Amino acid sequence: MIDILFKKYHYILKKIDSISYKRYFFNIVDFNEKLIGIVGARGIGKTTFLLQYLKSLDFKEHQKLYFSVDSIIASNSTLFEIAESFSLSGGKILVIDEIHKYKNFEIELKEIYDFLDIKVIFSGSSAIVLEHKKADLSRRAVIYRVKGLSFREFLELKLNKKFTTFSLEDILHNHIDIAIDITKEIKPIENFKDYLKIGVYPFYFETPNTYYTKLEETINTVIESDLPIVFNIEPTNIAKLKKLVYYICNLKPYELNITALAKKIGIDRKTLYQYIHYLTLGDILLKILPNAKGDTIFLKPSKLYLNNSNLNYAYCSQIDTGVLREEFFANQLYKLHKITYPKQGDFLVDEKYIFEIGGKNKNFKQIVDLQNAYVVADDIEIGFNNKIPLWLFGFLY
Repeated sequence: MIDILFKKYHYILKKIDSISYKRYFFNIVDFNEKLIGIVGARGIGKTTFLLQYLKSLDFKEHQKLYFSVDSIIASNSTLFEIAESFSLSGGKILVIDEIHKYKNFEIELKEIYDFLDIKVIFSGSSAIVLEHKKADLSRRAVIYRVKGLSFREFLELKLNKKFTTFSLEDILHNHIDIAIDITKEIKPIENFKDYLKIGVYPFYFETPNTYYTKLEETINTVIESDLPIVFNIEPTNIAKLKKLVYYICNLKPYELNITALAKKIGIDRKTLYQYIHYLTLGDILLKILPNAKGDTIFLKPSKLYLNNSNLNYAYCSQIDTGVLREEFFANQLYKLHKITYPKQGDFLVDEKYIFEIGGKNKNFKQIVDLQNAYVVADDIEIGFNNKIPLWLFGFLY
């Protein structure tokens, strides 16, 4: 069995020979750890990353192995049995893909960690893989939650240029100089509009003509397969998950009415909250909580978006520019910073910075006299004082 897995791994490895671009997380993962988890949405390049890493290692071929748990070849063996056989044959680094599809995977990962002298890197679709497993793995595994392409990465792939990342503080305090330097190289607004439509998932560059078809297939896999497996969702309710995604397309984030939405979909409020939670874990929805304390947080509704603007163009019959702007800003920050929505302004970041999102003519009327308050404006190349171009927040990672 292990010999067949090696053959399949080498066959799959050949498919990435033409892919030289490495995602941002290639440079942030500490490969010295013994147990590493890579979690993120389907289609953002996790498998490519894993294969690129193995290919980069100056190890003998029998010392490194990749396999996916949904492989027929691996179906008759446990994770531990495969890992043990690999270890006995001289293996050093084992990569396990799609691990969220394996029941009780955390138990066997712990056994591999405790009893075998090999390094394991596993991947799964977003936080789905950790929902019930975090406590069991946290003492052993280092988990990296990775995102879709940033605007910066999209530009690098599209234009074959290199661009620097900037911290939030860099952008807030030096945005004019940063924007001037970048605009010497590119036209950001023109490229930004492309990014909002087709820039989040790397597979666009492989098959641009069928991008939305493949994107819909990817999301359908999450809804029809990943979520039901992990959360035991009845097959008859899968259509209701899809209906929820469709209705979010037609709602303003601040107009969320749980009772009305539950009635439209044909489920009760409790189930609706569960489905929103599941779709958020699957990186299909993006939920921004209110800036509230204690029990009051449950009295205010969350702001609810599709996870990224590409999903809007794939699923929504009408595109709301204002929603896209807020959605982009929230998407670029939400795994890097704490982001909530305050009484004044659209977003509060790290409980310190207030941001009001809008078009090029957006003013400070709604956040006047607030400390650390910024207007983030679309359709401008270079800002002024506390008015910052929206596109520039796509250079955070």
